[in-house]
Amino acid sequence: MANTSPEDAWAPLGDRFVGGHYGTLRGRVRTYVVDRHLAAHLPPPPLRIVDVGGGAGHQSIPLARRGYDVTIVDPSLAMLDMARETLAAEGNSVAGRVHLVHARGEDAPDALGQHRYGAALCHGVVMYLDDPRPLVNALCPLVTPGGIVSIVAKNVEALACRPALAGNWAEALAAFDADRQVNGLGMETRGDSVTGLSDMLAVRGVEPVAWYGVRLFSDGWARERLPDDTEDLVLAVELEASRRDPYRQLSRLFHLVGVRRPPEH
Repeated sequence: MANTSPEDAWAPLGDRFVGGHYGTLRGRVRTYVVDRHLAAHLPPPPLRIVDVGGGAGHQSIPLARRGYDVTIVDPSLAMLDMARETLAAEGNSVAGRVHLVHARGEDAPDALGQHRYGAALCHGVVMYLDDPRPLVNALCPLVTPGGIVSIVAKNVEALACRPALAGNWAEALAAFDADRQVNGLGMETRGDSVTGLSDMLAVRGVEPVAWYGVRLFSDGWARERLPDDTEDLVLAVELEASRRDPYRQLSRLFHLVGVRRPPEH
């Protein structure tokens, strides 16, 4: 039984999020594309990584399997319980490298005792916030100079794509001038632009160095079943689209990577 609290908005949604999103093809595309690009920027282990809003650990537990020391910070006890269940099936060498911390992302510096990390991940979190700045304020100081900040956000400039491809023309028309949209979980989400988030990082001492699209052609594929020999091709196509214009510009999400600058003297 998951621990819940009145404030835990994810408690009733956790099973749907894990099975209905990460368990689908589009969920696997998201994890794969983000992981491939993250691997290109992360130094090899050993390295300490903090995953802010890391939930059930879909992005960070695989990093622990590769030898990274990972701390997952999340405000949802239910999601942390799911991470704990996954870790129970891992060997001690993996589970021992993952630490679970119950806290809001905005409170992460205090909750972590002012520890610093070689990389800070924040994937699929800012889209649920009316104002991402308090979270970004907390995220950037968690990283040591030269360390990586990795953010996955919803692409505000492509909100019309999904409803249009689904034939929801009225919704698509409204999306051209919108920055919010209800997602598959029934939750309102907010979009960001690459430029806006890049500027937000830059003024906080983190230099944006790269960005990628995440999930274009398979974005609406929540329930489709593919022949067993097809998924690898889908992943390969989505990975190519993620780093090429104009495809990455049309992707549902984007992955922004920055490097923390040394302090100025």
